Amino acid sequence: MAPSFDVCIRGAGIVGQTLALLLARERLKVALVSAPGPQAAVADVRAYALNRASRQLLESLRSWPEAQQATAVRRMQILGDRDGVVRFDAASQGVDALAWIVDVPALQARLAQALRFQPEVELLDAAAPAALTVVCEGRHSSTRAEFGVDFHATPYAQQAIATRLHCERPHEQIAHQWFLPDGIVAFLPLEGAHGNSVAVVWSVAPEQAARLLALSPQAFAQELQTASQGALGTLTLCAQRAVWPLQLAHAERWCAAVPADGKNPHDRGGGGSWVLAGDAAHNVHPLTGQGLNLGLADAQALAHVLRQRDYWRTVADLRLLRRYERERKAALLAVGLVTDGLQQLFSRQQGPWQALRNWGMKGFEHSGPLKKFVARQAMGMY
Repeated sequence: MAPSFDVCIRGAGIVGQTLALLLARERLKVALVSAPGPQAAVADVRAYALNRASRQLLESLRSWPEAQQATAVRRMQILGDRDGVVRFDAASQGVDALAWIVDVPALQARLAQALRFQPEVELLDAAAPAALTVVCEGRHSSTRAEFGVDFHATPYAQQAIATRLHCERPHEQIAHQWFLPDGIVAFLPLEGAHGNSVAVVWSVAPEQAARLLALSPQAFAQELQTASQGALGTLTLCAQRAVWPLQLAHAERWCAAVPADGKNPHDRGGGGSWVLAGDAAHNVHPLTGQGLNLGLADAQALAHVLRQRDYWRTVADLRLLRRYERERKAALLAVGLVTDGLQQLFSRQQGPWQALRNWGMKGFEHSGPLKKFVARQAMGMY
């Protein structure tokens, strides 16, 4: 019996939802699978820094959040653990924003709303037969393991703590990042141009994370106030704290034919293909804020490859999927090297390393064309 769907997307997070909308626009019949589970005990405190390419993609799908949930970053200030400093300014780049800090629940709500008006997408709670299975289940994907894919993960000696703060002073649309002797702190502006709230990502050693999570809300906020050098005045914790381990990871292969050995109950005879996207394929350190941008770029690249296929090729054609794999692996290589290099450099506390990285930051600040090139790459302006 022929499959009921052209594509089955396993994982209904932001990348999976975006891909479903992109493929439905090409008149492909899509199953979007989200396994049922318990409701989250606390509100989602995540916020993502999205670049211009991601914004344009989401706007094309009519899924960009309102201004209060997508705060434009006009300036970015990065401070080293001595006197190193790097500053970026939207005006000097000739743009209206360096990035946008997007509230995750707001973005998910807009994508869900768009999907309700898309008849080519059917929301399911279990996988369905399809010519192509796209795995978007995140770093702990069970389907990736089911297909026997080696996922090479190098754990960092850090965990990320995420939460939200109310600040005495308005953020003035400035994103702050501090490279400290014991971790990396990022303040990301929230609630629009005149907001007083920030999303926090604090990357610290596991033992430090345990200590910080055990603190009262007031003591935790005081620690952040000290770490941020009082840049936004008195801080008040206004959300729960979430924590997760950090790693650099990549899948050995991103696509293949569905195994014909019964591992996939929906295609026991083979004939279909699978492909990875988003965190199921790759993880990077959050210090450059590129995680979701990379996942959305995966979705866009895969949709583009399928849209450009010859009329006689199916969506399961491995030549197409390998083209997507090569393209995205090449794009990810540079990002992975940069983020891993920065993490390794700033995790070393010996005096010579501190001097080297702060000297490098000061040199980069005055590098002119190099600094502009890096900024435009980060903004998705290639």
